[in-house]
Amino acid sequence: MPINPQCTMIGVVGGKGGVGKSVFAANFACSLMAELRTQVLLIDADSKSVGDQNIIMGLKPNKTLKELANFNSSLSSVNINTLVTNHQSGLSFIGAVRGPEEKLEANPEMILKQLEFFSRIYKFIIVDLGNDMGPLQQALLMECTGCFIVTTPELLVVTQTQRLMNEMLQMTFPKDMFQLVVNKLSPSGLSPQAISAQLSMPVLGMIPLDDVTTTSSLQKFTPFVLTAQKAPITAAYYDIVRKLTGGVIQRLKSLNKPKALPTASSTSEAGASGAGSSGGGASQVKDADPRTQIKLRVHSELIRTADLNKLMAETRGDESKQNELREKTKKEITLIVDRESPDMAREERSKIIKEVLEESLGLGPLEDLLADPTVSEIMVNGSKKIFIEKGGKVQLSPVTFTSNDHLRRIIERIVTPLGRQINNSTPYVDARLKDGSRVNAVIEPLAIDGPAVTIRKFKKGGVSPEKYVEFGSMTKPMIDFLRICVENGLNVVISGGTGSGKTTLLNMLSSFIPSNERIITVEDAAELQMMQEHVVRLETRPPSMEGSNAVTIRDLIKNALRMRPDRIVVGECRDGAALDMLQAMNTGHDGSMTTTHANTPRECVARLETLCLMSGMDLPLKAIREQIAGAVHLIVQVSRLSDGSRRILYITEVGGIQGDVVTLADIFRFKETGYDKNRRIQGVFQATGTIPSFIQKLSDKGVVIPREIFSTTVPAGPTDTKPTTPNPAATTPLKKTS
Repeated sequence: MPINPQCTMIGVVGGKGGVGKSVFAANFACSLMAELRTQVLLIDADSKSVGDQNIIMGLKPNKTLKELANFNSSLSSVNINTLVTNHQSGLSFIGAVRGPEEKLEANPEMILKQLEFFSRIYKFIIVDLGNDMGPLQQALLMECTGCFIVTTPELLVVTQTQRLMNEMLQMTFPKDMFQLVVNKLSPSGLSPQAISAQLSMPVLGMIPLDDVTTTSSLQKFTPFVLTAQKAPITAAYYDIVRKLTGGVIQRLKSLNKPKALPTASSTSEAGASGAGSSGGGASQVKDADPRTQIKLRVHSELIRTADLNKLMAETRGDESKQNELREKTKKEITLIVDRESPDMAREERSKIIKEVLEESLGLGPLEDLLADPTVSEIMVNGSKKIFIEKGGKVQLSPVTFTSNDHLRRIIERIVTPLGRQINNSTPYVDARLKDGSRVNAVIEPLAIDGPAVTIRKFKKGGVSPEKYVEFGSMTKPMIDFLRICVENGLNVVISGGTGSGKTTLLNMLSSFIPSNERIITVEDAAELQMMQEHVVRLETRPPSMEGSNAVTIRDLIKNALRMRPDRIVVGECRDGAALDMLQAMNTGHDGSMTTTHANTPRECVARLETLCLMSGMDLPLKAIREQIAGAVHLIVQVSRLSDGSRRILYITEVGGIQGDVVTLADIFRFKETGYDKNRRIQGVFQATGTIPSFIQKLSDKGVVIPREIFSTTVPAGPTDTKPTTPNPAATTPLKKTS
């Protein structure tokens, strides 16, 4: 039975014993009660409790958790004061045990049933959960709005805290549910920044080391926030209360907490104690298919024996160490699988080992899809729906994730090495994989049905010019024309819709840039693959958790101008950075290139106008159009057609400006002629007969472009297709005069 939604229940856990978790729970409960002037109930639910909270509070519990679980009468008819023990400060308390001679053994289902009664009386319930997550603790944590995880600035303690966090994530608790508190902070220990980096969690509260005040309060059997109200350690507790109630609780209440999947040990404990219905978690493992159960047990045992997050962080950037870690982990998984299921068939055993290894160190179900060269795009719509694009067609893949939290952990594994973050305050992110593939991820609450991930794969080495001809995306004369334009420093804008192949085309065109020129690339997520040696790659940086220190495309373009570039290549113009890019093209950085979203060359010009207006500069529209007309020489329009094929629809010259209109002249275009028997689009590439105005300037430089290429028609298709009209340019090379 769920607790009353008007009640906020907060758990407190510790990575290991001795971190001051119980002291924290008692003092936090008292400071919360005093600050908000409301009723607060403190519950000791530590499975290893010997009555620590009894001593801290100086109380003998009227009822223990075990006694409440075995209470047969309706609690509504019983005086509340006979169930809870009231401290002189007004705090209410339920102990785990009466002393060291007792052991906390309680049916989770019965405890939750009784807890619903208390949630109708108390505004806040603070639960000391200890550091060992058994069935009872998991069931209680499932009802918690949030949970403090208490650590101290010691390396071993932080490592144990990381182990506990791994267990929590394995049980599918969302990471954002946990709030990190550093206790016993001192100058000689680890810094909060180092602890935060190690655990990949922000620090909510820092409590200074004060043994004198703490020891004195224990001797008085009263929490020190009540007896030492002016001490710095007390002020730290009130600071945590204000942060928690100042907006954190509202954010925590919006979290989606799925039913937990317990670890192997807790599942066996639940079976032994007959408490298999602890919050629904054990029943979910029981309902899972045997194969999933084995994988969960193996993975759970693996994270108990090895701190994979730490090991992966230590080997980051060192391929030999990563391979060594992979081999060691594979060996460990093999041993665990053989222990868990010694009679498993050999083929199934190999699959289980491979899948657990990929989920532990790789990207889980995505690994095979990323390795498949025929898959060009992966689209994940929640844990159970993964769509892929093959041959330009989208289809549903049979692979799935175990849960949304499993998917969430894979997302974090992608973005963390890049120094990026995805959480409730920043619920979407752009990132990249090691091979340069582009990744976009969106999580709850923006993604209603679970995390959504889109991966745009890039082939190693990109797509060569010859492949463009082979695929029928453009003709040899068109490529030769673009090559001579890029080599001679014409500014090019590639225009197209989402997924049309703009970045792939930009990569191909950039291969025509002479190797002796200095290239600066500017991108949101680095994915351009320059073939030249003299390249500086710049990447934006998102804002920090405080909302500061962001570095935008505009910042990088301005900085690139100070880096003596011959060419500036911007991955995509999508905001006011377009104005800075145009100014760079107009101020001596000829041969610069970028991409933008538009469906036709005319729409591309309008799009650039709109983006320039977003720069915040109060410029008249005519001035912006003059900038565009003066800066851009060519617009290359690429599109993904209805059959999934990608074609260059237009190569258009920006001729200048007449009155208030930017003049455009199509040089090449693609004309559809129908469909073949497989419903693939047929068509021809046409030269319009327009000779670009810059041809004379190129001729003055000694560059010769055969005029015949501007008056030919070639069918779209493989290179062995015969042209419908003679095409002398196909055999006449572009050349420079001596």
